Amino acid sequence: MTFSPLVMPSHLEELIAALRCLPGVGPKSAQRMAYHLLQRDRAGALRLAESLELAASNIQHCSKCNNFSEHDVCAMCASPKRDADLLCVVEMPADLLMMEQTQCYRGMYFVLMGRLSPLDGIGSKELHFERLLKRVQEHTHEGKLAEVILATNFTVEGDATAHYLATLLHSQGIARGLPVGGELEQVDSGTLAQAVLERREVIA
Repeated sequence: MTFSPLVMPSHLEELIAALRCLPGVGPKSAQRMAYHLLQRDRAGALRLAESLELAASNIQHCSKCNNFSEHDVCAMCASPKRDADLLCVVEMPADLLMMEQTQCYRGMYFVLMGRLSPLDGIGSKELHFERLLKRVQEHTHEGKLAEVILATNFTVEGDATAHYLATLLHSQGIARGLPVGGELEQVDSGTLAQAVLERREVIA
């Protein structure tokens, strides 16, 4: 009597493949996650699926700051309490949250959603630099923008991004950078607050 080889259910196989889209998740990790959700937490799996569907269907990019938002203009950009004289450019939404935790910055933001990385095929087009420049020019013409703060991470890619942007903005004399080492997301709020106060002009 012969036995047919064990065949993995197609839905399980698809789930494992889908989980591998997450950063840092390889085949083994995706397999463990899938087994855990199906064996230990079916309710969590259904909640995760529903949340992902709702987020993917309803979350877009704010037309002003490029951050994630459920509306065309996010609540922060629409708030009259924010200082329109200042615009802080960060790489990711997590960096924006870190800036907010310092409680010493009340200006506006622009989120790049990444940083220049030619090896990964990420250039100025992918980061929508033209949208940033358009916003800067609009605010400058309205007399509302006095300074652009470049708060990219202190990495090779982050530094390259800051200098590229400084070159684009330098003619308007409003580009400044934060003297912070490492990733903003991992810097404590006190250090980051001090960096905001000690920001210096970026030499293009």
